[in-house]
Amino acid sequence: MIDGPYVVLAALGVLGAGLMAGVFCAFSALVMRALKALPPAQGVAAMNAINSSAMTPAFMLVFLGVAALCAVIAVVTFVLWPDDGTVELLLGSALYLAGSFGVTVVANVPRNEQLMKLEAGTPEAAAYWPVYVREWTMWNHVRTVASAAAAVVYLLALT
Repeated sequence: MIDGPYVVLAALGVLGAGLMAGVFCAFSALVMRALKALPPAQGVAAMNAINSSAMTPAFMLVFLGVAALCAVIAVVTFVLWPDDGTVELLLGSALYLAGSFGVTVVANVPRNEQLMKLEAGTPEAAAYWPVYVREWTMWNHVRTVASAAAAVVYLLALT
């Protein structure tokens, strides 16, 4: 069983990664399904509004804060190399940093930026909308699973 600062770090990792898994899951299970059911012009306009409003300090603090926490856990684990929980701490960090933060940067954000360039109601937006929904949601599923897996692995480090 891990001890010392690792208990606090792993517990925060469980909470942070679990919180982000919940946000991503809700988006896949509820928001994207609802947007997909809208006519393309309305779906594009709504998603662009959501993407603009997601850049709030509160959301960015949580999203970037969890990524920073996972990076700190990885660095501290590499430097101090604890007797127990090393694999779990490093794996949890890798899952979140690559599967959640990394996927956001390389898959979801570029699609958001491409959608933002399109004016709702145009033929280009209508043609891109089904592709956007399918691809964005698929990558969001990856973020959901990676974040949930990171939370579980951090939890295993505590046992």
